[in-house]
Amino acid sequence: MKGDKSDFDPRPIGIFDSGVGGLTVLGALARQLPGESFIYLGDTARVPYGSKSPRTVERYTLQVADFLLSQNVKALVVACNTASALGLAALRTHCDVPIQGVIQPGCRAALSASKSRHIGVIGTRTTMASGAYPHTLYLLNPKVQVSSLACPLFVPLVEENWLTHPATHLIVEESLKPFIHKKLDTLILGCTHYPPLKPVIKEVLGSEVRLVDSAQAVAEEMELRLRDLIKPTRPGTPQLLNYLVTDVAERFIEVAPRFLDGLPVKNVEMVDL
Repeated sequence: MKGDKSDFDPRPIGIFDSGVGGLTVLGALARQLPGESFIYLGDTARVPYGSKSPRTVERYTLQVADFLLSQNVKALVVACNTASALGLAALRTHCDVPIQGVIQPGCRAALSASKSRHIGVIGTRTTMASGAYPHTLYLLNPKVQVSSLACPLFVPLVEENWLTHPATHLIVEESLKPFIHKKLDTLILGCTHYPPLKPVIKEVLGSEVRLVDSAQAVAEEMELRLRDLIKPTRPGTPQLLNYLVTDVAERFIEVAPRFLDGLPVKNVEMVDL
């Protein structure tokens, strides 16, 4: 790549979620793309999206995207599974910057990991009702067998930091009971809140079931897209991570470290959409 100014774009990449769960995606992106800066927006005033109607989710998605575009981002990452399922199509006709969702990368990673082609998907009620994951998996491989299950209690378990609470194992076990005898070999965690529950999920389903969350898959695909669609930041530029929330920041600052795996939580600002 030549050193001409036109070869580089210093603008940040925008990433958003209904709350803090998308920070798992931000963490993977920040580590995969250390030369890029990011603006993360958590719509904490309206979380969760997973219990809202499709029309409402689409409206929220466009509003959040418009705000990030006003911050002069060069690309958008939709870290919320529900927004990816229900708002991505409208977003692609609404915006003129490259957009990356989480569903296709997660499906591709699951198909790559699965040997039996029997894949399970868990997520919020709205994401599961959309059928986005089975639809995408069947498009990628018509021979795949997909089992879907809504697990609405998982988000509050993570939000309340009940990761090692005795009740959590019971709730996860009861929630995943329909999957225990299905002989699936791969499970997609179709909600960005779910990765902190991986140890408990493995205890319930068995260590032979591969767990796939979209964060790393999104980061790897975004790196490829940078080469093809987005001009990178000039080498040597310090990485900046800025956080925006739509409700008071104190709760976000408290919960965020559980998802960021050591990345700093600074520059948290409350905004109105």
